Amino acid sequence: MKKLAALNLLVLSLCLGVAAQDSIGTYQVRVSLDRADWTYELNRPAKFTIATTLNNTQTAGLPVKYSCGPEQQPAVIEKTVTSTDQPIVIETLGMREPGFYRCIATVEKDGRSYRGLATAGYRPDQIKPVVTEPADFDKFWNDGKAALAKIPLDAKMELLPGLSTSKADVYHVSFQNIGFGATRVSRIYGILCVPKDASKKYPALLRVPGAGIRPYTGQIGLAETGLITLEIGIHGIPVNLPLETYDQLRAGALNRYQLHNLNDRDEYYYRRVFLGVVRSNDFLVSLPQYDGKNLGVIGGSQGGVLSIVTAALDSRVKALVASYPAMSDMAGYTANRAGGWPHMFRDEKNRTKENLNTAAYYDAVNFARRLKVPGIYSWGFNDETCPPTSMYAGYNVISAPKTLVLGLEMGHANSPEQNERLNTWIEKFLKEGKAQ
Repeated sequence: MKKLAALNLLVLSLCLGVAAQDSIGTYQVRVSLDRADWTYELNRPAKFTIATTLNNTQTAGLPVKYSCGPEQQPAVIEKTVTSTDQPIVIETLGMREPGFYRCIATVEKDGRSYRGLATAGYRPDQIKPVVTEPADFDKFWNDGKAALAKIPLDAKMELLPGLSTSKADVYHVSFQNIGFGATRVSRIYGILCVPKDASKKYPALLRVPGAGIRPYTGQIGLAETGLITLEIGIHGIPVNLPLETYDQLRAGALNRYQLHNLNDRDEYYYRRVFLGVVRSNDFLVSLPQYDGKNLGVIGGSQGGVLSIVTAALDSRVKALVASYPAMSDMAGYTANRAGGWPHMFRDEKNRTKENLNTAAYYDAVNFARRLKVPGIYSWGFNDETCPPTSMYAGYNVISAPKTLVLGLEMGHANSPEQNERLNTWIEKFLKEGKAQ
C-alpha cells in the first residue's frame, strides 16, 4: 500500500508539472504557389495559398489581410478575411506581359505583425529592359578611364597584426581615385588579405560592397586558402573607423547618397564609385604576389551591379559573381512596372529628363550588354529590394556565358546553399587558372 501511494504521488506530481508548463508558439504566415517552379506562361492563372499556422497547425479566427498584383505596383486584389481551419486560396488571372505577380499576406495578433509572400514569374526569360542606351555610353566611360589613368596610384598599406593570421597578412590600404570638386582626386580604402607564403603567385578577387556606410574586416578565410582578396568601401573614407562615425555619416553627409547629383552625369555620386572599381583592380594587379592573369570580382545588391560594372569596364577581369544586382532597369517605373533599386523613379517628380538621362549611363543593363566573361548570378523571386523584374531585364541581355542560381523563396539575400555554390564557382575558376 505504501508503494502504491508513493506511485500515485509521483504520477500526480508529474501531471501537475505538465499542467504548469507554458507553451508559447510563433504564428507563421505561409504563402505558396501551385507550381513548383513558380513560373507561368502568359495569361495563365496562378493559384496562391495562404496558410496561417501556430505550432504547424492551421489557426482559425485571425484577421488576414492580403494584397496581390504586379510587384512594386498598385494591388489588383486587396482584401481582409478571417482565417478558418482551412488555408485561403486565391486564383489570379495571370499577366499579359512578362513580369512578376506577387501576393503578400499579413496578420496582426497581440501587437505583433506576421507576414508572408510568394511571387509568380510570368515568362521572366522574355523580360526586356525599359532603359535606353545613350549613344555616347562607351565614350563617356572611356573618357572617365582615361582621366583616371592620369592620377597616380599612390598606394598606402598598413599591416593589421590583430587581424593577420598564421596563413594570411591583413592590411588596411588606400590609393588614389578620381574625385569631385576642384582637385578631382579622392581615395579608396579597403582591407587587403594576402597569403603569407611569398614563394607563390596567387589569383586575386575584388569584393565590392552592398549599399550602406560601414567598416570592413576583409575576406581573410579566402586568403588563407590561396587567394589575394581586396574588400573595398566606396565612400572615400577609411574602413576601420569606430561604428559611430559611420552612423553619423549615414544620418548626415551620406544620407541618400544614391541620389546625390542625379541630374548631372559628370557629378553623379556613382561616377567616382564606378571608376573606383577599375582603380581597385589597378592596385590588385600591381601587387608582386598576383599571378598576372586570374582576376575576379564578387558582390551582392549594390555590389552586384558593381561586379557587372567592373567586368564590363575592365578587360583584366576574367569572371564575376553578381547576387541580386541593384540599379538594373531603373527606368522601369516609367513603363508602369517595377524598376531597380534605389527606386528613384517610383516617385514621378524625379522622372525629369536630366535624371533619366544620367541614370542610363549608370544602369546595370547597359553594362550587362558589354560583358564578355563568364559570370554566375543569384537571386530570389521574393526580393522586394531589387525586384526580379529589374534583375531579369539585365540578365536577359547578357550574351557572355552565364549561370543563374535561383532561390525562389529568398528575398534580398542568398541562402547558404546559394552562397556555397557561388563561392565554390569563383574559387575554382580562379585557382584552376581558367583565365589563362
